[in-house]
Amino acid sequence: AISIAKVIGATKKKDGYYEGSGYRVSWCVGHLIQMANPDSYDEKYAKWNMEDLPIVPSEYKYEVSKSTKKQFSVLKKLLNDKEIENVINACDAGREGELVARWILQYVHANKKVTRLWISSQTDKAVKQGFKELKPAEKYDNLYESALARATADWLVGLNVTRALTVKYQDNLSAGRVQTPTLALVRRQEEKIEKFMPQKYYRIALRLGNQTAYMKQKNIYAIKERDEAEKKKRHLDNFKGQIRNINSKVKREAAPLLYDLTELQREANKRYGYSAKKTLSLVQSLYEIHKVVSYPRTDSRYLSNDIKSTLMERLQAIRKYDSRAEESIKNKAKVILKKVFNDSKVTDHHALIPTEQVPNYSKFSADEQKIYNLIVSRFLGIFAQPYTVEELRVVVTFDKDEFIFVGKKVLDYGWKNKDASEEVALNLKKDTVVSPNFTVEEKL
Repeated sequence: AISIAKVIGATKKKDGYYEGSGYRVSWCVGHLIQMANPDSYDEKYAKWNMEDLPIVPSEYKYEVSKSTKKQFSVLKKLLNDKEIENVINACDAGREGELVARWILQYVHANKKVTRLWISSQTDKAVKQGFKELKPAEKYDNLYESALARATADWLVGLNVTRALTVKYQDNLSAGRVQTPTLALVRRQEEKIEKFMPQKYYRIALRLGNQTAYMKQKNIYAIKERDEAEKKKRHLDNFKGQIRNINSKVKREAAPLLYDLTELQREANKRYGYSAKKTLSLVQSLYEIHKVVSYPRTDSRYLSNDIKSTLMERLQAIRKYDSRAEESIKNKAKVILKKVFNDSKVTDHHALIPTEQVPNYSKFSADEQKIYNLIVSRFLGIFAQPYTVEELRVVVTFDKDEFIFVGKKVLDYGWKNKDASEEVALNLKKDTVVSPNFTVEEKL
């Protein structure tokens, strides 16, 4: 709210809002309105009894949250002020933001014309552009209905099943629309792990230089006894190996798609051990405070075509932050990963990308820096060539058994960072005789 107020000239601070240039800018603190508890429908529901379940109201009631009653009073006064003719819903451009605003407007019976500010970043430029392109509130009716369905399902499942479990087992148990099935999935997997019985099996390995290849088998778990494996090894020791086949194939790996919130949370957990909650908090800070990334709570890994015209400005913003941006600027922001542009796969918001705001990374915390690095690096990947390798497969035969060695030579690192360990040298020629150098390896 403070950021928006500054951009539109509402700089005079009042109690619970800002004013100026014909605007009054106020804010919500989470959900100011919430679905009423069961005892609001009937006092008997204050006591939890199994015979009262399920509680399914014919019409749902709503109430003001006690913890944020003061700020609600500010909004109610503003929305009912006769001087106010138009209301702009500038809550988060997403499902829950839509619900927060709609419940307040409905609760105070604000009979005003409502428009929607829908922006995917909080830079001054994005805010100004958003005010030039205010949308009719009706455009987001389905989004509101979706949020309302979610809230209603949470109430029905959470309250009814929590009461049922608690009363039945005489314990403080909770259930939820998301929590309970997720917990069931975790428990199901845990049971599989508990019942898993590891079994030993044996594989015959051929050593050639500093590389190892295993005997080709239809079922790699087939040899269960060491004696059987040793017998097979002794048989193979009687032969000289021949390099029968050498195949070369060029493989190209395109850059990955951009981050949505879930993919970013997975990556941050894998690399840095961050919880999903911590990653969301960090990316929210980059969005709200530093204004250097687009809207975080996105479920899309694609960009809409209207973003194409902004790519150069975004690259220029990060050119001092990541030197790879310079190469993309020289190439006139040419996108190599063309499939990233897909309007049909962008719902409320496009993928997470840097904004046109030049980052002042001296103000980033160490954790914010890591998250921003991930987003910038993934963004730069769409301008980079595919990672290209030449893969060499060498087949060595002993009697009727085959051992396959795989070599790799990087032709173009493309979007990947250079890493010497990516290459595996194989200097072998066809019809070369290979000496038996077998070992039996125990596996689990």
